[in-house]
Amino acid sequence: MASNNGTVAILLVEDSELDADLATMHLRRSGLQFTIKRVEEREAFTTELMRGGYDLILSDFSLPRFDGMAALSLARELAPNAPFIFVSGVLGEEIAIESLKQGATDYVLKPRLERLGPAVQRALRESEAQNQRRRAEERTRLLVAELSHRVKNTLMTVISIAQQTMRRSDSLKTFETAFLGRMHALAGAHSLLLRANWGDMDLEELLSDALKAFRRGDGRHVILQGEPVRLPPQHALTVNLIIHELATNAAKYGALASDGGRIFVDWAIEQRDGDDHLRLTWREQDGPPVKEPLKRGFGSTLIQRSVGFELGGTVSLDFPETGVVCVLQFPLTPEQRDIALQA
Repeated sequence: MASNNGTVAILLVEDSELDADLATMHLRRSGLQFTIKRVEEREAFTTELMRGGYDLILSDFSLPRFDGMAALSLARELAPNAPFIFVSGVLGEEIAIESLKQGATDYVLKPRLERLGPAVQRALRESEAQNQRRRAEERTRLLVAELSHRVKNTLMTVISIAQQTMRRSDSLKTFETAFLGRMHALAGAHSLLLRANWGDMDLEELLSDALKAFRRGDGRHVILQGEPVRLPPQHALTVNLIIHELATNAAKYGALASDGGRIFVDWAIEQRDGDDHLRLTWREQDGPPVKEPLKRGFGSTLIQRSVGFELGGTVSLDFPETGVVCVLQFPLTPEQRDIALQA
């Protein structure tokens, strides 16, 4: 472990200037790149520990107004990840064993300071290995918590879709077709996010995949156009479901129900109060004449609720005779979404 510039920051507890110079000389001979700060008393040592930024602590065992075990106790409390090495003139076997039990990394006797460099190098390597393990454990903990959260959200989405689809289905076959279509859309979005390691998702790739099952022939009847945009994972899942609903409706009643029908999906980033918002427009052309339905089905309800509650945005869904037009507008980051939901 070392600072960003590769230099090890050392805190030395030593009352003898001569011994401090000897320790510094042996460290330089070992090839270590370091800076060193020497303190003699408890107050100065505590101040430096609280200031932080030290990669290694070296301490004499016997000091006029301070002792090594007290220094070790303070270091374990205020700088628990920094290796601690005793550098002492005399250190009995029992004391040496006890110091290691209390958390010291190693000890070096002053008559054998040629061991100091190798001891420091070994302590730094072990410390870095421990830090890497801690970081890996923390990443694992965060990933498990995030996975649990996402699985819970996904299951709640599945339950809601199942309930709402069942209420609006007049037969088991109708339910099966609608429900499985929505599940396939959700699974497709999850597969894309998995390939992206559940990071931000490219919007054009997401749309292309969501509309893949609705393309015919050369696919020129589906036109996607917009600037590069990446969506957070939860946004990507919601947008995928919305596009699936629009495409399913278009395949039944709209532009995708006729050979000459076309779908245009375009998007752009707009600034609102200094924040990035996405404006995404779905527009159908050259399909059968469109009439506004007398009542809204689950697809329309899902779109309205998803944009409002999941994305923190707004949606307009219009039915001109020339084809359905749907415009989504929502903040691009989850933080902006949460602010919008609280407003």
